[in-house]
Amino acid sequence: MMKIAVPVAEGRLTQHFGHCAGFDSFDIAEDGKTVVNKDYIVAPPHEPGLLPKFLGEKGVTHIVAGGMGSRARDLFTERGIAVCVGAPAEKTEKIVADFLAGTLITGVNGCDH
Repeated sequence: MMKIAVPVAEGRLTQHFGHCAGFDSFDIAEDGKTVVNKDYIVAPPHEPGLLPKFLGEKGVTHIVAGGMGSRARDLFTERGIAVCVGAPAEKTEKIVADFLAGTLITGVNGCDH
């Protein structure tokens, strides 16, 4: 099963991935198109390199973010978690629906460290 995590603040994607308070997580049906469950994951206190392990243990398979540093992207990839960056600060439900439909328009990665 696919599980997508989106860093969130007030129901919208937040650009502060590594410092967000939590993530909306979406369980996706085997058809790869249908959200079957939405949860909220409280983020642990910020610690470099912790989120890939933490989210991997929560079953996350995909991250959709506004910005993420190259080292963090590498750590997620090493854990087998796919990363999409450059997503807009929209409601997380819309972001996930667009991602699943293949219509998510991404811009510049908002993080370069």
